[in-house]
Amino acid sequence: MAVLNEPRRFNDIKRRLEGVTQRVLTQTLRRLERNGMITRRVLPTSPVGVEYSLTPLGESLREPFGRLYDWTVDNADEIQRHQMEYDRRVQS
Repeated sequence: MAVLNEPRRFNDIKRRLEGVTQRVLTQTLRRLERNGMITRRVLPTSPVGVEYSLTPLGESLREPFGRLYDWTVDNADEIQRHQMEYDRRVQS
């Protein structure tokens, strides 16, 4: 959720998430909103804009997700090695 360090508009979020499609981002934001992780605010602009921000519940995930991200980065080489070993076994 580093993308939401501050309230952001839909297209800004999309630009920051390389490779995500509009459909997938829309579905994900709706799920996060439904689960109380983010709020959606319609902006009175022309054309109408939408801005997303973290709720207190969403903010509470920052620390555990940060630790998970750090763990993933720290162990990426070992994880990739296990994936390659598995793929070799399965393809044999």
